[in-house]
Amino acid sequence: MDRLGDLDVFARVVTARSMSAAGRELKLSPAVISKRIRRLEERLGVRLLQRTTRQLSLTEAGQGFYERVISILSSVEEAEAWVASGAATARGVLRVSAPTSFGRLHIAPHLKMFLDQNPLVTVDLVLSDGFVDIVGESFDLAVRIADLQDSSLVARRLAPNHRVLCATPAYVAARGQPGTLDDLQQHTLIAHNADQWRLDGPKGAATVRVNGPLRTNSSEVVRETLLAGLGIALRSTWDVGPELKDGRLVRLLPEFSGGKRVAIHGVYPSRRHMEQKVRTFLDFLAGLYGPVPYWDEGLGL
Repeated sequence: MDRLGDLDVFARVVTARSMSAAGRELKLSPAVISKRIRRLEERLGVRLLQRTTRQLSLTEAGQGFYERVISILSSVEEAEAWVASGAATARGVLRVSAPTSFGRLHIAPHLKMFLDQNPLVTVDLVLSDGFVDIVGESFDLAVRIADLQDSSLVARRLAPNHRVLCATPAYVAARGQPGTLDDLQQHTLIAHNADQWRLDGPKGAATVRVNGPLRTNSSEVVRETLLAGLGIALRSTWDVGPELKDGRLVRLLPEFSGGKRVAIHGVYPSRRHMEQKVRTFLDFLAGLYGPVPYWDEGLGL
C-alpha cells in the first residue's frame, strides 16, 4: 500500500481545493483521486474532507491531519534534496583494500592530494596481500593486481602491470647472464608463494620451475633479497621501476615478461547506484597512473 503516495494525494487535493485540479497535477483521473482519499479515510477511520457538489472543505480532524502531513512531506522533500545534492559530491568514509606494497608505494603517497581535493571524504585504507571479500568485509572497493576476466565483480582497469626478470649487476657479474629460459635453472630464483613462473615470450606462454634456497610469503622480502644480490626475481615494474632506471637492477631475458593479461584494477560490487566517493577515487587513481604509469616511464617496455 502506497501510504506516502496517499498523503501526497491528500495534500494536493487540499491545496488545489478540487479533486479534478489535483488529478490534473498528478496526471490521475478524478475517480482515482477520490478512491485514494476514500482509502485514506477508511484506514484512519475518520472523515478528512467534507464534499459538496461545489467545494471541498477540511473537517476538524482533516485540518489537524493536513498540518502534520505537510510537515512529513516537507521532511521527505528535504531528505531527497540532501541525497540528490550529495550524489554529486564525494562524502563519507571510503573503505579501500589494496595489496601491501602497492598501497604503500602508489596509493599512500597520493592520499594527501586526494583528501585535499575531497575534504568531505575520510579514507579507511586496509593493506593486505590476502584475498578480501569486498561485500562480506564491507569494502567500497579493492585495488587488485590480477587477471579478472572471470570475476563476478565490476572491475575498472587503472593501469597495466608489467613484470620483468631482473637481478643486481653484482649478481650477474658473479653468476653470469642467462641467455635462455633453460639457463635460469642454473641460477638462484627468488619467488613469492610460487613454485613456477608463467611467462609470455616470442613463442607464446612458457613456465619456469622455481626451486631456490628461500621461500617466503612476503613480496617485500623478495624485493629486499633481490636488491641484496641473492638472485633473480620476477618483479612488477611498479615495484622496481626506480631501481631499473638508476641501474641498481638490470633486466634479464627482455623478450620474456610475466602475465600480459594481468593488470591493476579497481574492483567494486556493482555499477548500479555507485556512490560518488567510489567514482571519484577511481577517477583519481586512473588519472594519476594513466595508460603509461609514471613508474614505467623511461623503461622502454
